[in-house]
Amino acid sequence: MTDWVPDRSLLRDRRVQYETAGLDRDDLHPDPLVQWQRWHDEAHEAGVAEPNAVTLATVDDAGRPDARIVLVRGADHRGLTFFTNDRSPKSRQLEAAGSAAGVFAWLDLHRQVRVRGTVARIPAAESDDYFASRPRDSRIGAWASPQSDELADRAELERLVTEVIERFEGADVPRPPHWGGWRLDPTEWEFWQGRPSRLHDRLRYVRTGPDPAADWLITRLAP
Repeated sequence: MTDWVPDRSLLRDRRVQYETAGLDRDDLHPDPLVQWQRWHDEAHEAGVAEPNAVTLATVDDAGRPDARIVLVRGADHRGLTFFTNDRSPKSRQLEAAGSAAGVFAWLDLHRQVRVRGTVARIPAAESDDYFASRPRDSRIGAWASPQSDELADRAELERLVTEVIERFEGADVPRPPHWGGWRLDPTEWEFWQGRPSRLHDRLRYVRTGPDPAADWLITRLAP
């Protein structure tokens, strides 16, 4: 068998020149949530796939970083809401640290938004309400999947799904007790707009008081 030899130039020389308009301080809404909603809506209108997808970063009990993509299902002045299995490493890390960071990447628009803040579980009633809105197959999957546990093979997962289908045949599928929502309450936001020659625009909001709609200091960062 011939050993594969990577063509390093494919990575080294792959560049996209950002030619989009810049981002000035006067372009920003004083409320970062409003600014995020504007950019999210523009990403949606531009056809960006899953514009509510955020790379959620956490740390484990040994201080090692971890990251995965989750979908934000709610955004208001309480924070950004997402849902997951409470038995997953993700939930355990959120519980232990009490904080997290996230990145929205809308590369088609040469934009990204970074957030960092505290996290907390949302009330059970809110999790119930969202779970009831999910397609039935997704609700069954939430019961069937032992998220992040090792499986012998795909057949084992399919067997678990079949068991749940049979269990709830002819009945509603309620929210599992081990599944629910988290809310990330940002204390920092950063809006990044690509510019030519890698001289990008970066503008950061830092929370300065109790009002999540008004208490923000905005500064420009070097690219």
